[in-house]
Amino acid sequence: MTKLLVPRAILATLVTAGLASTGCGKEDGQDTESMTTAGPGIGTGVSVTASTGIDPTEDPSSTTEEKLDLPSNETNDGICQGGDGVSCNLVDLLFVIDNSGTMGEEQINLASNFALLIDRLENLKDANGVAVNPDVNIMVTTTDFGHPLCTEHEKPDYDPAKGAPISTPCTQRLSRFTGLTNPPKVVTEACTDFCTVETAPTDPYIHFGSGGNNIPGGDAAMALNCIGPQGIDGCGMESPLESMLQALDPNKPWNNGTDGKFLRDGALLAIVLVTDEADCSVNNYNYFDPANSADPEYSKFWNVDPDDQSTHPTSAVCWNAGTLCDDANLDGVYESCVSADNGVLHPTTRYINYLTKELVDNQGKNVIMLGILGVPEVTAHNPDPPFEPIAGGVHALQYRDWTQADILPGDPDGTPGKKEYLFGIGPGCTQANTGQAIPPVRVKEVCESLNIPDDPETNWDESEPRCCIESICSQDFSPAIECLSGILQQAIPPVG
Repeated sequence: MTKLLVPRAILATLVTAGLASTGCGKEDGQDTESMTTAGPGIGTGVSVTASTGIDPTEDPSSTTEEKLDLPSNETNDGICQGGDGVSCNLVDLLFVIDNSGTMGEEQINLASNFALLIDRLENLKDANGVAVNPDVNIMVTTTDFGHPLCTEHEKPDYDPAKGAPISTPCTQRLSRFTGLTNPPKVVTEACTDFCTVETAPTDPYIHFGSGGNNIPGGDAAMALNCIGPQGIDGCGMESPLESMLQALDPNKPWNNGTDGKFLRDGALLAIVLVTDEADCSVNNYNYFDPANSADPEYSKFWNVDPDDQSTHPTSAVCWNAGTLCDDANLDGVYESCVSADNGVLHPTTRYINYLTKELVDNQGKNVIMLGILGVPEVTAHNPDPPFEPIAGGVHALQYRDWTQADILPGDPDGTPGKKEYLFGIGPGCTQANTGQAIPPVRVKEVCESLNIPDDPETNWDESEPRCCIESICSQDFSPAIECLSGILQQAIPPVG
């Protein structure tokens, strides 16, 4: 039986008034009542189409402009294939980091591995073991693309990044590390334990390596320690895919030379997506508008609250509208779940086509991706480059309904029925210290589309990896960094 699976599992930060908030790292003592009903003040008749060309300063609840197609670089200027004595050593690395309320422990884990990443980049070798001496750009943004259900709960000094770079030291934005729940969670140590010398690049991104650097003092690891941590007061309707696309838009000032040039012709592009939620890159906000409760078209993806039988647009909409699952024997364990295009979220083809057809095919780029996502912990890696997971992780991922065994001690939303209303599908992984995370169906499809098959008939599982997926429930992200560097080693053109 094919089922449009109800709730979108684990909504990460759900702001204090309306969006359910769970996911990795549920806050103790969280005010459940304030987190589970759509807050008042959402404008009626919200009609928005999120677009690649959106002004990052605009609120999506007031945006009506058409989608803009990203232009193609038909000249392939600067594309280097390697092997000709010319070093193809440009690496552009984009981080899209979940800054919702359940990401405190995960950001600490990530920040503790920034120095390892810089070391692996500085000592990068190609597939032949020859030192690459790379010229590196690193840009950091958040998963927050803005959402009408989040707007009224934003702090006065907060604006969604919408793919724009975050390049100020976290010590100058410590208020970001106080969450929106009641009582608020505070994780300033995710910044202060790592950004011990306030450091920031002179551009909207870090630049270091053979082409020089833009870091006062020249310490790339400290610069990433400072600009990398993003805080926990962002929107719980995470949009890692749309934020990624915005960040890569060649028309944006950080890419077109107006304010530097992060995305460079001929550079290998590495993308790191870090989230404990399912992607919620919205195409039509009418499906989230509480004013549309009486309209069966716009409320059809809403779930029923088991406490009072009311319906509200929780994060479940993202899962219900964006995913299609099969449960042939109706046992609550789904044989498969794939992305679905119901006009609510942007289809995954929007992102797959840009990465694989525009950047890879048209521009000749090498593109790789690391996802630190809601999959089981990896139990074994390839001992040789690219060090990809070979057991556990996505190989063990199961899609299923919530059970009582999934409920962590002290969780105020402590029934499977409530979790179904709030989040839908059961967690892709659970860890006592970090909480739970939702299976990443949409991001997984986009990431795996980058893998290169040996031939057109080959199984993707036997392809040359360009995608690495690790578990956000892991307490050690160093294997994820090793996998990223291993895929870089395999993907970057040989020095000569």
